[in-house]
Amino acid sequence: MEDVLDVYTRPHDPRRPQVCMDEISTQLLRDTRAPLPVQPGQAAREDYEYERGGVVNLFLFCEPLGGQRWAEVTARRTRVDWAHQIKALVDVHYPQAGRIVLVMDNLNTHSPASLYEAFAPAEAKRLADKLEIHHTPKHGSWLNMAEIELSVLRRQCLDRRLPDFDALQAEVTAWQDRRNADGQPIQWRFTTDDARIKLRRLYPSLHE
Repeated sequence: MEDVLDVYTRPHDPRRPQVCMDEISTQLLRDTRAPLPVQPGQAAREDYEYERGGVVNLFLFCEPLGGQRWAEVTARRTRVDWAHQIKALVDVHYPQAGRIVLVMDNLNTHSPASLYEAFAPAEAKRLADKLEIHHTPKHGSWLNMAEIELSVLRRQCLDRRLPDFDALQAEVTAWQDRRNADGQPIQWRFTTDDARIKLRRLYPSLHE
């Protein structure tokens, strides 16, 4: 926990951008009957029945100090899918960075080993060498700012039926663009000193 909190105290450095990532599974849902549209004095209405359209995965990355985030929908959540997201992180989003400081949880796919399943050894090592990885502790995923962004995304974008892959990606991209428009950094206020006071029960008790 303190390791991640120390990362959040670092100043903005374009050569070493701080990036948080997280992912969630999302159920696609299709209407079985066309919804009734909005009318004066009457909200839109939809039938309670729906048809399941399968489950997809949603990756979300955010740069808290840069006030930017981006999300991509994928059909699966495998090691190879994660590896391709990291390649895009390094080569598309931060090609000029010397190293990327990456905060994420301990999901078994979130490991440099996944890069070797997707790419040749030389390419996998090139990508791994670009990362400075900091894992959130077990049961401490709330420390990941990308999880907070996903919570906002759920409330603002995923609170309705989305019928297919393309519709979900379009909604997520529109949400992402709106959030990025102001470019305001995320103000993280929980510090190591706060943790040692408010979460002191998690620290070992020393008896002399």
